Formats: sequence, C-alpha cells, structure tokens
Amino acid sequence: MGLGFSPLAPGTAGALGGCIIACLLRQYTIHHAIILLFLIILFFFLGIHSSGKLEKEWGKDPSKVVIDEVVGMWISMLMIPSGWIYALAAFILFRLLDIFKPFFIRKMERLKGGWGIMMDDVLAGIYANVIIQLFYSFNNRF
Repeated sequence: MGLGFSPLAPGTAGALGGCIIACLLRQYTIHHAIILLFLIILFFFLGIHSSGKLEKEWGKDPSKVVIDEVVGMWISMLMIPSGWIYALAAFILFRLLDIFKPFFIRKMERLKGGWGIMMDDVLAGIYANVIIQLFYSFNNRF
C-alpha cells in the first residue's frame, strides 16, 4: 500500500497500517481471528517470496519493504483481548522488539533472502503477543 515509501520511519508506518487493518477486522467481521490467521499465513509466504526478490534489487532487508512489519504486527494482535489499550500495547511492544531485537530475534536476520526479512518480525510479533497474553492472564487472576 506504499507505506514503505514513508519518508519517516517506514517500518513504523507499516506496523501502524497492519494495526489499523487488524482493528478494522476485529470491529467489522465476526470471525476476525480466523481471517487474520489466514492473512498472516498468506502474507507470510508472499512476503518471503517478494522480499527475497526485492532484496536482490534494493539491498539487504530494504526499508521500503514493510510486509514483514505488517505480518509481525498482525501476529502480535492475533487473539489478544479487544480494546484500544491492547492494540496500543501490541503496537508498542512489537515495535520495541523489532527495533532492539532481543531474545534470538536478531539471529533470525541471518536466514537467507526473504526468510531472514520475515522471520525476525514474526518472532517479534510472537513475543509481543505472548507478553500481552501473560499480562492479561496475570491481571485477570487477581
């Protein structure tokens, strides 16, 4: 959708676009989790293919390619509690994890081609989702 051409923080623009799409799905569809899971799988494989090809033309992990941020953002929002606070938490956690790349996230970038471009964001999305799920479970326990 052109978010990667944002002159300021294209990765953040891509993640914000993914967040908005996930919020709209939650708001306007009945089976939003199933639809989001389908989109994650579809765009994950499209992202591996397309970003691998674009990497040859634009260089290693080009900032114009943000399909990885969109998929990672969707993963961070998959089956989390509804509400703007959880969407905001998913966005912030995902971006922090994607930028600082702790806990083996950076190692994912070593994978070849589109796999390396996609997998660091997938892992950041998984970590963000798990953190939100744990916080929600812990918070509702007491």
